[in-house]
Amino acid sequence: MAKVLIVEDDQSIAEMMTIYLEEEGYSVATASDGAEGKHLLQETDPDVIILDVMLPDTDGITLCGEIRSVSLKPILMVSAKKEVSDRVNALLVGADDYLCKPFSMRELAARLTALLRRSSMAPAAEAAAAKEVRQSVQVDMVRRCLYVEDRAVETTYSEFEIMKLLWLHPGKVFSREELLNKIRGLDTYVTERSVDVHITNLRKKIESDPKNPKYVRTVWGVGYKFVPDGES
Repeated sequence: MAKVLIVEDDQSIAEMMTIYLEEEGYSVATASDGAEGKHLLQETDPDVIILDVMLPDTDGITLCGEIRSVSLKPILMVSAKKEVSDRVNALLVGADDYLCKPFSMRELAARLTALLRRSSMAPAAEAAAAKEVRQSVQVDMVRRCLYVEDRAVETTYSEFEIMKLLWLHPGKVFSREELLNKIRGLDTYVTERSVDVHITNLRKKIESDPKNPKYVRTVWGVGYKFVPDGES
């Protein structure tokens, strides 16, 4: 049974989500503010977190960043704010998805399913390739760790999924749409801009010169590819 932590100060919305998700077979814990949310995060160790942007004691964007600094569990932000800048800010601090209010419970459940599916995937082929050395960049699929020249690099859930996909297929060019479908699922609405944000953040973390990337290259008009050492 997957565990969900809901951090939402609107009691009616929190209750509606709780009732629906429990009927869908989830175990649900709820918090009405950021302080309680951080406490329950440690106490319940949820598999996925639903986090409201507007909270009484803090804003959800700040709390998202604080959670991401200690946990790689997928985070779904929910908010009445619909501007692109709001969604981008959430992604920049580590959110894995963003759902605008009002939303249907079916869509909420579909997004959670997509996030949980990708966070739990560990195919035998990937496990066998765990921490396989591809020169400077290494990806440990079992421990979900990224290394650059043996230095551990912290990533968000989506950043890791993008890097893993590119790393497993060196030289193959993936379009933004393909990356979206791979890391988010066909049932989750996101924009191609989300991929660009994740790529930018990855480059800042793994490239010595993010403006002239060595590993994660742009193929103009097509998408992105991973280039191992010694290849052009």
